[in-house]
Amino acid sequence: MFQAELATTTQGDKTYVRLRSDIVFARLEPGQRLTLERLREQYGTSVGTLREILNRLATEGLVLAEGGRGFEVAPVSAANLEQLASMRVLLECHAMQASFAAGDVDWEGRVVAAHHKLASMERRMAGGDRSAAETWKRYDFEFHHALVSACGSDVLLETHRAVYDKYLRYQMVAGLYRGEVASAEHASLLAHALARNAVAAQAMLRKHVHDCVAHIVDAGLLGRSQ
Repeated sequence: MFQAELATTTQGDKTYVRLRSDIVFARLEPGQRLTLERLREQYGTSVGTLREILNRLATEGLVLAEGGRGFEVAPVSAANLEQLASMRVLLECHAMQASFAAGDVDWEGRVVAAHHKLASMERRMAGGDRSAAETWKRYDFEFHHALVSACGSDVLLETHRAVYDKYLRYQMVAGLYRGEVASAEHASLLAHALARNAVAAQAMLRKHVHDCVAHIVDAGLLGRSQ
């Protein structure tokens, strides 16, 4: 998904991006068996290349490699979601503090532009249009990424992207949409960013993520996958 959307030069690279995106956006469901022959037909890539890609995705925690039994999409669980949420909050809070301190007017412009796109999509969602849910979540990432983009650490940003992707998969599996509550939280994060109030933004982010997790878990939105 986001982490994988880099310049791709080979068929294997392109297949990796497609397959990873299909897992993150839950087009391939948790626990689904990944049969090499079926994937070869679907993605138009050799079995050998697919095996390499699946092993790579296994190291990222998105696929389970079962030895001689093959591969399957990694399952989801409430416990794993809570761990990912804690890691996301830890990374994002740390990065926001550094980003708010170092961000210049260009950074402010990126944050405002990213929020504008997200808020526009949230209004569409609130109006009942759920046809672009993936675009909505892409804009959600762009906004959160913009908030931390001036932190000065490529390693921190890369790690944040990887954790965000796994967290996003849970939102897509759950079909999560919290409506105006989440929109208001994003608006609050924007205001705190422009005011350079890292402490208030960190508190809002903790609430934003905690309430999202609670909504998924308490409503049983992970279903049989738990």
